[in-house]
Amino acid sequence: MNLAKRSYEQELLDDITIPFEAIRLNMLELDTINTYLGGHRITIKGVKLLAGKQEVIHVCEIGCGGGDNLAAIARWASSKNIQLEMTGIDINHNCIDVAANRKDIGSKVKWITNDYRNVNFSEYPDIIFSSLFCHHFTDEALIEQLQWMHQNSTKGFFINDLHRHRLAYYSIKILTQVFSKSYLVKNDAPLSVKRGFRKEEWVYLLGKAFINAEVSWEWAFRYLVLSKK
Repeated sequence: MNLAKRSYEQELLDDITIPFEAIRLNMLELDTINTYLGGHRITIKGVKLLAGKQEVIHVCEIGCGGGDNLAAIARWASSKNIQLEMTGIDINHNCIDVAANRKDIGSKVKWITNDYRNVNFSEYPDIIFSSLFCHHFTDEALIEQLQWMHQNSTKGFFINDLHRHRLAYYSIKILTQVFSKSYLVKNDAPLSVKRGFRKEEWVYLLGKAFINAEVSWEWAFRYLVLSKK
């Protein structure tokens, strides 16, 4: 298997006609993966680095899926007595339906079913982020996405996404084949790694977008890309 270049093979989840129950199970298992493999920890780290000592924060996630990242942020904010406003944007209405039915997020969240590029804010969020979202796009689309996140946030943005690596690929392939009940997760989890990134690719994309950002490697096989205004 050659991981020298990103794969552009489409994931099953890219099809917005997937039935609700399949989406619900997929989102549930992604929450588990993010919890036990450190995805939520990286997301909270990104929020903390951009929020600083601010006690009132508006956080927006593009490609929010089933809302597990926003739920993790809500738990963290509650433990720190931080007043939190959240916006979740996803093009798939089934994902938004799953997110809107979560019981662990709270009421100060606005769900938007739309392509993020079509969303116009009356007030820009403090922080915009994505998690496991960027690898769904071509490099050309990502350059535009980076610029959009920069332009529409007041404090900055961050990205939590996969490091393209053989060990990551085979590890998640074995884990999902053994433990997953979702055909979407079994297919898409290893494919997501093939569509992931190397650090030099992030440096290239940020340069093309004319954006300054830090790119740090995080366990397990993730990159945190953070741009602070």
